Amino acid sequence: MWELKDIIFNIGIFDIIDIAIVAYVFYKLYQLIKETRAEQLVKGIVILLFATKASELMQLHVVNWILRNTMTVGLIALLIVFQPELRRVLEYLGRTKFLIKTNGEDIEKIDLIVEEIVQAMTSLARQKIGALLVFERETGINDIIQTGTILEAKITRQLLINLFIPNTPLHDGAAIVRSGKLMAAGCFLPLTENKFLSKELGTRHRAGIGISEKSDCISLMVSEETGAISMAQNGKLYRDLSEEALRNFLLKGLRKEEDSKGFFKKGGIFK
Repeated sequence: MWELKDIIFNIGIFDIIDIAIVAYVFYKLYQLIKETRAEQLVKGIVILLFATKASELMQLHVVNWILRNTMTVGLIALLIVFQPELRRVLEYLGRTKFLIKTNGEDIEKIDLIVEEIVQAMTSLARQKIGALLVFERETGINDIIQTGTILEAKITRQLLINLFIPNTPLHDGAAIVRSGKLMAAGCFLPLTENKFLSKELGTRHRAGIGISEKSDCISLMVSEETGAISMAQNGKLYRDLSEEALRNFLLKGLRKEEDSKGFFKKGGIFK
């Protein structure tokens, strides 16, 4: 009890900073693994740690030996199992940048492009024409862009609609947006490895989710069966978006003033 009081009364400013840094790191790590397979694995590890300590206190020697050896071997297995999440953490660290103030011209440019995209997606949805549109952000996806046909075109609703009309040369695959331009169309995306998705989701939605798992991009999908609009970000799928919800999602995701990841720097969505 007295030791605890001594610790509390002797805490200095650097101790507080130390604790704050550790707390912030754990919080950001939790955000990165939240609602992913890694979250369930972390819970399992915590249970094993408690079980190992409990078996030691209760002097269950055989159980404790098994648990301790399981944890030792498990460290190697964790590096393999957590490979996608570890890559996301490293990519997050690599693209973290200081906040840059967004000026009025940038915001106006975003608003205009978002409106063109929203009108194109809602038009495709009404006609039940399948579409897949991906926005590159801080993590470059040039390898994906190179799988398609390079366009480097200005974004207009007419162009987007024409791209996805069935039986046209570029209607299959994804269209990629980079730096406020339609960079390429007919691109091939990696499929998600998530085994818990609904069976009713087709290849288009699985591809949209897959690319959002491997980068920080935003992907939009229009279902050709139902005409529903969906969005994927960080491996999460948001389904049946209304026109207003789609607009709000895009504005929130693309406006620099609401995201500090440097969208207007080199490699961002808009320059």
